[in-house]
Amino acid sequence: MTALLIATRNAHKAGEIRAMLGNKFHYLTLTGFPDAPHVVEDAGTFAGNAKKKTVELARWLAVANDSRLTTHGSRVFVLADDSGLEVDALDGDPGVHSARFAALDSNQLVNCADAANNAKLLRLLANVPMVKRTARFRCVIALTPVMLEKVERASPVCYADKFAMQTALFKGTCEGRILFEPRGQGGFGYDPLFVPEGFEQTFAELGEDVKNRLSHRARALAKLKKRLQTLAGG
Repeated sequence: MTALLIATRNAHKAGEIRAMLGNKFHYLTLTGFPDAPHVVEDAGTFAGNAKKKTVELARWLAVANDSRLTTHGSRVFVLADDSGLEVDALDGDPGVHSARFAALDSNQLVNCADAANNAKLLRLLANVPMVKRTARFRCVIALTPVMLEKVERASPVCYADKFAMQTALFKGTCEGRILFEPRGQGGFGYDPLFVPEGFEQTFAELGEDVKNRLSHRARALAKLKKRLQTLAGG
């Protein structure tokens, strides 16, 4: 069985990924690896951040050579995602800064409360008409193999390059528009402001089942699932 280390300590996100990928894989999360390095997400793109997380964690796991990695399967991969909201009227912002959008006003790199991020977004779009409030959620998932058998005979530089070269990326987007005020009690982040294309309700109104079929993460995970099924032999 292929083992997947989901690079998160968020049980909700891990559960969502497991539900979408199915039961053909053994799942681990960073909760079980308290010594794992904290990866600073300072890349300028979603792909850069996702790849940075999987490559650094895969290298660390290979050196650590934890027995839990081989107990559940001969193939081990690290999976990580980065995602956010891109608003056309703001030239793609908040983008990679979606989770810390409000904190940028004080030059901080910390995640903010959803209400603060939403308030800033509405303030910046106050005079933008609905026709120009187009936006999208974007997600990039990275998948990097943990190459345990190559640790001993690889130079440090080549070793790092091999992990990066073996990383695959899977992308998903969900187009929509930003409302003038929040609607709905469900979801999180910018969900109360985002109406997906073809709908009149926000993600916060549509509910998890509908959202998980439409979302940027669901679309990226569908592509990843096809690749994993191929690796697993069907």
